[in-house]
Amino acid sequence: MSDERHGGEREFDLLDRVDLLIATLPPGDALRRELLDLRMEISQREEIFVEARQTIEKLEEVIKKVTSPANRIGTFLGNVGKETAHIVVGGADYYCNVDPRIPIAKLKKGTRVLVNEAFVIVGDLGFEPAGPVTKITEVIGTDRLRVGNEHGTQSLVLQRSSQLAKTALKQGDEVRVDSNYRMALEMMSAPGSHEHYLDNVPELPWSKVGGQERAIEAIKDAIELPLLHPHLFEKFHHATPKGFLLYGPPGCGKTLIGKATAYNLTRQLRDKATGAERDVREYFMHVKGPEILNMWVGESERMVREIFATAREKRREGFMPFLFIDEAESILGTRRASRYSNILSTLVPMFCSEMDGIDSLNDVVIILASNRADLIDPAILRPGRIDRKIKVDRPNKEGAREIYRIYLTNDLPYDGALAKEADNIGAAIEKLIERLVDWQFARRDENKFLEVTLRSGRKEVLYRGDLISGAIIASVVERAKGMAIKRAIANQTARHPERSASEVEGSRDETLKKTPLDVSAGVDEGITEQDLQMSFHAEYAENDIFPPTDITEDWLKLIDYDPEYVVKIAPVRPNAAQRGTNLGGVI
Repeated sequence: MSDERHGGEREFDLLDRVDLLIATLPPGDALRRELLDLRMEISQREEIFVEARQTIEKLEEVIKKVTSPANRIGTFLGNVGKETAHIVVGGADYYCNVDPRIPIAKLKKGTRVLVNEAFVIVGDLGFEPAGPVTKITEVIGTDRLRVGNEHGTQSLVLQRSSQLAKTALKQGDEVRVDSNYRMALEMMSAPGSHEHYLDNVPELPWSKVGGQERAIEAIKDAIELPLLHPHLFEKFHHATPKGFLLYGPPGCGKTLIGKATAYNLTRQLRDKATGAERDVREYFMHVKGPEILNMWVGESERMVREIFATAREKRREGFMPFLFIDEAESILGTRRASRYSNILSTLVPMFCSEMDGIDSLNDVVIILASNRADLIDPAILRPGRIDRKIKVDRPNKEGAREIYRIYLTNDLPYDGALAKEADNIGAAIEKLIERLVDWQFARRDENKFLEVTLRSGRKEVLYRGDLISGAIIASVVERAKGMAIKRAIANQTARHPERSASEVEGSRDETLKKTPLDVSAGVDEGITEQDLQMSFHAEYAENDIFPPTDITEDWLKLIDYDPEYVVKIAPVRPNAAQRGTNLGGVI
């Protein structure tokens, strides 16, 4: 470059000398013309030389780029001095220098850095936008996390990046890791996280749980009293229970009682508390037993640890956690309770150890629900773990009336004939429910449903009323509503054949808004007693809630007999004429 520059200067001096010579010659001199031509030729060559020099410089830059070694990308782990950084490149650690043009104080833990062939940091690339995702198994102090150990993977200890330095992390959370597996970069909201266990608890006062006075009273004594009056329990040195078992036939309100417990208990705690404690809210974790079973070794146990860790974390955050495990016999059963005996052999001890880590109801309220309590492992049901066992019976006649009153409300449209039987709609509904319950619990051949053969040889017959449940009653009312709706549409269409179905439905809605309870105002498409009776027949005939086979093991979940004394259970099959009478006109 210096030779070229000096050559350019010489050419420039030559032009100056030529200009001096031209200036000394007179205008008409022939030599002057030759010198002018020479000057023009020298100027053109100079321009060509400058362009060629620029082209050569560009080629030299290209050659330098294509022949230079590639820069490496590392992860910045921290600084160990004013000009020295700790990085990891390809799994190897280095203490390296930093380009003075890059302020080391602005480099953040976990960011990517550009490293040249001399392993000097020459660039800051920021945080990596992608990378593997793993799950936290343990939070170690404030700066380290233990991850992995899933499906046979290696367990690792990571540092928190500067992005996660102040983030609240706990066991079970998922984090994104840098490619060198040294830094946890970002907390992920995994679609399969523990939040999918969360279930909404509606406004559910005890008055909306019908036919279960004994179970509700037992729940209040076992759960509400220790939490609402802790000073008395402490005064009498009375141990506070840890867990509860709700057992009984399906459809009788075990899940409903669990949610009602969460709603009523947190409401009473809010009313009693002062200050910040008045903001306590329920955190209802509804875990269905089969959801925990997993084919991978150790995965089911990990899910149990995650569930309990989540419950404890929510308690520290100010929530009142309720862990409701439905179909508990499927995951906490004895070896004869499930074909997953290898899983249960380790899952039950894991659940026991987690329960032993809970002091009392003040930490987590644990409620198990099961149709077959005899299949749950005795290690779970022993005192100190599941302290109270509460039977949820099928409703009797009075209980059935209470449940019907919850679903057959005064604001529903009823058939006009009901108004003639009482002074007001409420009294008419009460009479309707009374007749309906007496008809359902009648000991007649039409209501025979099961024949149970005991080990002693004695046979007993169970009637439909003996197998009634809150779920059946709710379904009966819904079926009756559907029948009334179809009949109302058919009647309105017959009266106004020229109008569309949407117009007919709109006019009916307006009529009901104006006179919803005036059954004498021409609204004769409401719910009738016949609708409820036909719906009751349909519930027992379609086998939606009863086993379609004669397998005794399936029917034992529905009756209150001790399985050890039952030899055979056979459904009573009605004859063809009786079936036609029962189901005639069912929609």
